[in-house]
Amino acid sequence: MPHNTKLRSIIKAVSYRIVIIILDFTLIYLLTKKTSLALGFLIVSNLYSTFIYFIYERAWNKIKWGSKS
Repeated sequence: MPHNTKLRSIIKAVSYRIVIIILDFTLIYLLTKKTSLALGFLIVSNLYSTFIYFIYERAWNKIKWGSKS
């Protein structure tokens, strides 16, 4: 199995975050009915979450366990 490129990891991280942004906004808005609260949460949580996911993804690329050569 070939290693993923950094660009592939970035694209995966960004596309994943887009899905989560939509789900998080919808849930927070439905619970609070406050757009500003939902947007504020999204900005803070997605900035650090995207960065952490990228690091996580790159770390897993270095782990050989469970992959076939």
